[in-house]
Amino acid sequence: MYAGNVGMRGGVAAKLIRRERAPLSWRLRNTMRVAFVVGWLGYHLGHLYSRLFGAPVLLGRLDAVVKRSDGSVIDYGCLGYRVVTTAFVTFVVDQLQTETSVFGDFKYHDSGVGVVAENITDTAMGTTDGEARVAGTQTESAANAYQSVGTIAYTTTKAITEHGLFNDVSAGTLMDRTVFSAINVVNLDSIQFTYTLTCTAGS
Repeated sequence: MYAGNVGMRGGVAAKLIRRERAPLSWRLRNTMRVAFVVGWLGYHLGHLYSRLFGAPVLLGRLDAVVKRSDGSVIDYGCLGYRVVTTAFVTFVVDQLQTETSVFGDFKYHDSGVGVVAENITDTAMGTTDGEARVAGTQTESAANAYQSVGTIAYTTTKAITEHGLFNDVSAGTLMDRTVFSAINVVNLDSIQFTYTLTCTAGS
């Protein structure tokens, strides 16, 4: 007959990892751009206009988080508030007449190195960076806000200055293009882009 005791002991330790904020110099440089200021005003005045006059508006916003190859995470916050394209608005009108399967496919994120300011007439990126578009996760951040979150991984050193959202992995319609101050990346870095389109119904 055998008898004995077995004891087991263990512990769990938790560590809070905080996201760093983007460098102050970058934040100042980005938010002092004319396009950012105009976009910020348009975004917030658009909400006010919709509430006051009951008019529907489309309001875009782009945020980003950089994930470095060493594991550090840097929150760059809002990159810009512009710009929903004429091509997208025309596409929506066409879809109301004849719906196609690509209407729900505005989830493909692209980034680039172009520096020409965004414009409602844009139909493509300014200058692509050579990385493939990625399909983002589609959600609702609010009942009236469409959101797509996509992470682009980089294979070489680049200064990323623009982002676009499309409804196709290689062609398609450009929904929104945003230009911002350069975010420098190297091999194995990635940027998580969060694009939000708020559609107000007025009041």
